[in-house]
Amino acid sequence: MWKESPTVVFFGTAMDAPPLRIPVALVDDHTLLRNMLGTMIGNMPEYEMVLDAANGAEFVKAMETSGTRSGVAVVDLHMPVMDGYETIAWLHKHRPGTRVLALTFERTQQAMDRALQAGACGFVLKDASYPEFKHALDQVATRGYYTNGLVLEDAPQEFRELPPGRMPLTDRELEFIRLACDPRELTHETIAELMDVHRRTVDGYRNSAFAKLGVKTRAGMVLMAVQIGLVPG
Repeated sequence: MWKESPTVVFFGTAMDAPPLRIPVALVDDHTLLRNMLGTMIGNMPEYEMVLDAANGAEFVKAMETSGTRSGVAVVDLHMPVMDGYETIAWLHKHRPGTRVLALTFERTQQAMDRALQAGACGFVLKDASYPEFKHALDQVATRGYYTNGLVLEDAPQEFRELPPGRMPLTDRELEFIRLACDPRELTHETIAELMDVHRRTVDGYRNSAFAKLGVKTRAGMVLMAVQIGLVPG
């Protein structure tokens, strides 16, 4: 069952989804694209569309009034009223369990950096093929982040380095980052053992790495580390 308002559509709630299907929310101001993406995602056996909205303000209102929860939110970066960057930041603060895949036509490093700093877990272009979009969604949903190197290929050299004025990463911070980016998805407890330090020391490395890279999440740190060449993509 679902009910429709002029711009917000409820497809149910996360509670209605079959156990193995991941609930997905979609926020995009282009009605035709939003409807097409919603249908496409809903037809994927791994996912259940639970909500879509035309901008961040409508999305936030819908989330708060309906109690809907989503495992992944696909968020357009450029929307009226409340744009994607604000929407991602709201999700990071109020729904930290929701992983965000940023969606845009803007193929720039600045857009990616802003999305990561807001709390996005991945970045995909609107002209991506179906297999690429599906792969991005799968990676964000299951691994926690997605990187494809598309923007990095076009980025000028200065965007592959730490921003001016930022302190360089220490050897221990680099070691932490590389362990945190390990495909085995090591816990902080395991990283502490491998680095032979207390767990709280690892938290300190994490906080300083986040600050120096200009990110707020582990996913953002992984993506930024790939972007500036600290770890392979």
